[in-house]
Order: sequence, then structure tokens, then C-alpha cells
Amino acid sequence: MKVYAINGSPRRNRNTAKMLDKVLEGVKAEFPEAEVERINLFDLKFTSCKSCFACKRKDERFKATCALKDDLAPVLQKIKEADGLVIGSPIYYRTITGQLHSFYERLFFPYMLYKEDYPTLVEKRIPTACIYTMNVDEKTMMEDGYRQNMELWENFLEAYFKKPLLAFAFNTYQFDDYTKYICETFNEADKAAYRDAQFPKDLENAFVLGRKLLKQED
Repeated sequence: MKVYAINGSPRRNRNTAKMLDKVLEGVKAEFPEAEVERINLFDLKFTSCKSCFACKRKDERFKATCALKDDLAPVLQKIKEADGLVIGSPIYYRTITGQLHSFYERLFFPYMLYKEDYPTLVEKRIPTACIYTMNVDEKTMMEDGYRQNMELWENFLEAYFKKPLLAFAFNTYQFDDYTKYICETFNEADKAAYRDAQFPKDLENAFVLGRKLLKQED
């Protein structure tokens, strides 16, 4: 078994990355033989889809394969062979990061056929999960359109693979030292207290999600 976690955050060791690592720990707790790996998109040099349409040609050299040769190409190949996929992103401007958006374009488009009802070329409908971290609380997420933006990509994941399991971390602690930044909107003491009380629970939720991931049914 191979499970990959895609980190859409520019930070390798902060909230999103920690949540993803906990998911992978959960996978290993349930399936010790599983191979797991976290892939940090911001470590890679790649672009979004360039609309070259090589993946739509009839010669099949690039059937279900993005023709672009950059750092993302081997990652997309790994996902073809994966047994599970976990995707994490902080939420910026009510949506996922630009790097993750570009990743999704490159992941999905080669699988899509320009035929009636847009069938896919996916051969293996693997379990998926989405991890989201954000500075706002759950009420704001639900009322201000955040979920609609997330659900767009979740719907694609379900169409190509399986319906993703979800985990969230709200009201995240953003800075190492709040005194260095202009940040009158948030109270550092309140943020720290919330983090100390809640983030361990968020990590535990991510761990439990990991234990469930490979047990998803169609």
C-alpha cells in the first residue's frame, strides 16, 4: 500500500503539514505495512496546466498523462500507483493555495475525456481526504463562502476517485512572534489559548481520519 500526502502550504512544518503527518501516522497505525510520504508542493518547480492538449491526442502517447516535464511529473506518476491520497491546504482568500490549484489542474485534466458526460480514464478509484487549516472560525467558514470553494475540488476528487474524508483546523495561530507584525484584528493571547486547547484535538482528528482512510468503501 502506498499513501501520499500533498502539502499545499508554503510551510513545511506548520499547521497543515502537522495535520497531514498525523493522517499518515493514522494510516501506519492501521496498516503498518503501508508506505507513506508527504510531498511539499512549494519545494517543486511546476506550472499549472498549459492547455497543450497533448493528453487529448488520439495517438495515446500521453493517454491519462500530463505531457509537461517538470518536478510535478513524477508526483503525478506516483499518484497513479497510489492506494490513498491526502491533500492539505491552508485557506487564503477563502480558497486553497495557488500551488494546490495548479496541482489539481495537472492531476485531473489528463484523466478527462472529451466525450458525452465527460468520463474519466482513472483505473483505480483510490480513497481520498482533504485537510484544511484557516485563520477564521467554523461559523465564518460556513457563512462567508469558504466551503463552496473547497467543495468544488472535493467534488472533482469524488468524481475521479472517492468522496474525500474531511478534517479542519480553525482559528489557527499564524506567527511565531506576534509582536513583530501589524495584527490588530487578532489577540495573540486568545489565539495561543485556543491553539493550546484545540490544536491537539485537531491533530487527533487527523490521526483518526488516517486510520479510516484506506477503509473507505465505494
